[in-house]
Amino acid sequence: MTGRTLTLAAGMALLLCGCGERSDPAVIAEEGDASPAGSAPEETYDDIRADETLRFTGTEPFWGGEATGRTLTYSTPEDQDGTAIQVERFAGRGGLAFSGLLEGEDFDMTVTPLACSDGMSDRTYPFTVTLKIGEDNRKGCGWTERQPFEGSENP
Repeated sequence: MTGRTLTLAAGMALLLCGCGERSDPAVIAEEGDASPAGSAPEETYDDIRADETLRFTGTEPFWGGEATGRTLTYSTPEDQDGTAIQVERFAGRGGLAFSGLLEGEDFDMTVTPLACSDGMSDRTYPFTVTLKIGEDNRKGCGWTERQPFEGSENP
């Protein structure tokens, strides 16, 4: 397996297990099914629709962007307009994954429905974002119009 395949496989495994969806790990469906409580084994995460815009932000280093469907725009302070890339979008059981290439580097981002703080403002975001570009790992937060962050608009 290539490094990209292993990274994507690890991200998918986290999404498929629904990590972080239950506060009580003892809550497991009947018949030994390890599905998140209240979901069928074949259900995939659908709280962020493909036609909905997911916005994301991270710190240290500062980065952000948005994704809609199969297009993702990644921005940094040096590239404030952002670079648009084509991504594969995968809905697992515990969230979403986006995978593509950014300037020749593997770009793999997972989004899970876990409360998140950017550590620099009073905002609380509904999604935790984990990003790997090449060998660089980053953490951030995400939101949508239907599921906005809580806190000041301009911290």
